[in-house]
Amino acid sequence: MEPLVERRAHQLGDVGRRWLARLPTLIAELERRWHIAVGAPLAGGTAAYVARARTANGRDAVLKLVLPDPDLTRQVPTMVEARGHGYARLFAHDIERNAMLIEALGPSLSQLDTPVEQVIEVLCRTLRQAWRTAPWPELTAAPTLDKACQLSELVGRLWEGLGQPCPERVVARALHFAEQRCAAADQQRYVVVHGDPHPGNALRVPTPRTGAESGFVFVDPDGFLGDRAYDLGVVLRDWCAQLSAGDARGTARRYCQLLAGHTGVDEAAIWQWGFLERVSTGLFLMQLGDVAQARSFLATAEALVAENVP
Repeated sequence: MEPLVERRAHQLGDVGRRWLARLPTLIAELERRWHIAVGAPLAGGTAAYVARARTANGRDAVLKLVLPDPDLTRQVPTMVEARGHGYARLFAHDIERNAMLIEALGPSLSQLDTPVEQVIEVLCRTLRQAWRTAPWPELTAAPTLDKACQLSELVGRLWEGLGQPCPERVVARALHFAEQRCAAADQQRYVVVHGDPHPGNALRVPTPRTGAESGFVFVDPDGFLGDRAYDLGVVLRDWCAQLSAGDARGTARRYCQLLAGHTGVDEAAIWQWGFLERVSTGLFLMQLGDVAQARSFLATAEALVAENVP
């Protein structure tokens, strides 16, 4: 069990602790029902127990049991509706138990020595496939649940609760961008976004197939109705090492232009989402105790504000 998964389970209280205690029983139940043999757990999980598996006909697969967190219950239906387009293919699933048996995949983009520009291109190609996913009947986009509003509340609350760990001007810029994205929300143009399409969530397919023309597919979707620019802002959110190496403004702007060019999505919207995500992610990681990683996000956000990026 990955330490972060166990920590997040305990943060859920009794529900999470019961999930942890029941894991061996649940795995045994799925082995019988899906006629699989579950092997060793895989490293790198953040919100699910993930293990190698082998089907009755000898096919390699991966068993994934997602934490019983309400924010994660859209993973299974998202991948069911995607039908392998932009996402890993499902061999079996159980929505009630948040369980999936997915195709075995290769390394993630984050594990490969690939230039940033190429990573951005691959992520954009994969997102264009993933955005075709049809929403299921229960998926709605109530204005009060808009992502920008959620992030605005999160940033303000965490910044105060954590003792104001970054300058006020950073938070003020993030909240300003959140207000602008709220005002620009157009639910008629929403798609089922991945929600966290960073390079670690894009895995290489072992052989070419329909729906994976980029050579990669996504796992771990948040799966909500939102703005395409939001997903691209998440991609822009990363690259802390590259931004810290020199010209933060120029580097971030170049990446933002690439994202817009590969998708036709408005560059200003991508920039605003990217900054808002950079700040909210830094504060969220600070709350989780991942201080070093949190500081890298917050420091690069501060650098962008210091350089007066509009």
